[in-house]
Amino acid sequence: MELRQLECFVAVAEELHFGRAAARLCMTQPPLSRQIQLLEQDVGTALFARSSRQVELTPAGRSLLRDARHLLDLAARAALAARRMSGGEAGNIALGFTAVAAYRLMPALIKRTRLLLPDVDIQLREMVSTDLNSLLVAGELDVALTRHVPLQPGFAHHLIERQPLVLALHQDSPLAQLQTVPLRALHQQPFIFYAPKEGKYFHDRIVGALELAGAAPRVVQYAGQTHTLLALVRSGIGAGIVPDSAQELRFDEVVFRPLQHKGLHAEIYLAWRAAHDNPALSAFLQRVAEVDSNKLRLQVS
Repeated sequence: MELRQLECFVAVAEELHFGRAAARLCMTQPPLSRQIQLLEQDVGTALFARSSRQVELTPAGRSLLRDARHLLDLAARAALAARRMSGGEAGNIALGFTAVAAYRLMPALIKRTRLLLPDVDIQLREMVSTDLNSLLVAGELDVALTRHVPLQPGFAHHLIERQPLVLALHQDSPLAQLQTVPLRALHQQPFIFYAPKEGKYFHDRIVGALELAGAAPRVVQYAGQTHTLLALVRSGIGAGIVPDSAQELRFDEVVFRPLQHKGLHAEIYLAWRAAHDNPALSAFLQRVAEVDSNKLRLQVS
């Protein structure tokens, strides 16, 4: 029993006329009649009662019609699914991200994916950049939103976001009265730093900028995560510098002010294996992340 035979059978069963069914299938009547004969031989019973005036379905034909329609529909959907998978319109992507990326960037990408690629399923994993890169290299992630790109050859990366760092302070702080705050104003002020190990990326950038500005805040606490740092700011023990997207956390009594310092920002890269074979990832990079393939940076040996 072949799909073409079932297509011929359904056409004749719906038209109850071999001439009209042949025209519908863009074929002549003799080949159509031959397909029906072959199908009846495979099934082992007559499917049509034919006379010089009319064609009618037999009870066996009526029974087969229901299943034939189902089989043809299933075959069509299977072919469509394969085409969509090949074109990246369906499939799976394992996406890793840092905690800060979850405040603004990652939700925006997920929203765009659901809009532009609704049949692509994204599995999410949150961790620090070092671990993200390890899983990328091991092949356990398809793509990552990371602060640092893998150093191994064969990985492509794209700068997807550069956001400024801003000052977070308690609403009662005198510095909250300023529209923008110079780094020099933080000299000897109580300050919450990112931890040198757990928050190394932000710690190193902030310490470097403060040194260049000649500002030496008074360290009152270290925090490994941005939400912990903001909770400490809310307690009133000091101020801290955080990425702009941290404002999405909306801590009561915490206000944010721009800093008068050019170049103090945080970067997030998309990183993935350049020679991947996941069509859904290609579609995600092109349509959702809007990566220009002509401007990719490739890590080479």
